Amino acid sequence: MSIILRLSNVCAAFSFGSVVGTKADISLFALLPGFIAEHDTNKDRASGQHFIVLPKGVHDLVVAGVGKRTDNIEDYEKRMWRGRADTFLKRKFAAPVEGVAAIVYTIAAYAADPDVDTAELSAMLQAGATHVLVALLAFAGPAAPPAPWTFIRNLAGANNEALLLSGDEIRSKAKEVADYHAEWCVVTD
Repeated sequence: MSIILRLSNVCAAFSFGSVVGTKADISLFALLPGFIAEHDTNKDRASGQHFIVLPKGVHDLVVAGVGKRTDNIEDYEKRMWRGRADTFLKRKFAAPVEGVAAIVYTIAAYAADPDVDTAELSAMLQAGATHVLVALLAFAGPAAPPAPWTFIRNLAGANNEALLLSGDEIRSKAKEVADYHAEWCVVTD
């Protein structure tokens, strides 16, 4: 099967100018269909929702989306991100990249996502998309859980995979989210 990959409107990693989170060179986008084709879908928790760890060879094509928090207010910027005003660490404090992952949905999984933009989905279907890049994550430190706001939205029904979590898994994940974000912060330009 030929992979036709499209970029979700929430994935800003390849944007020009100011980017919140991971920033990537556009050449990485061309490599992603090969990584998708090699992905073992048996490891997916929810059907069609892939978490694909990319090889170290792509690390030089990205800048980590996080850095260690500081106590200096001057180290932070205010930005609008995903419809919310928030503060982010300046990109110069981004940690060295330790890993890169792509969150890719099949077009069927993307269409079934409770939070999908229907106009965007329609355009992707018309273009013949088979897969959608939802996020590109260049990380450092411990594996980054979602941002607290994203975690809450997912539990409230914005993500099908979160609906599969047990109560114990939710509590464990909530602790992981709180601990991680107390030490690490998303960066921005």
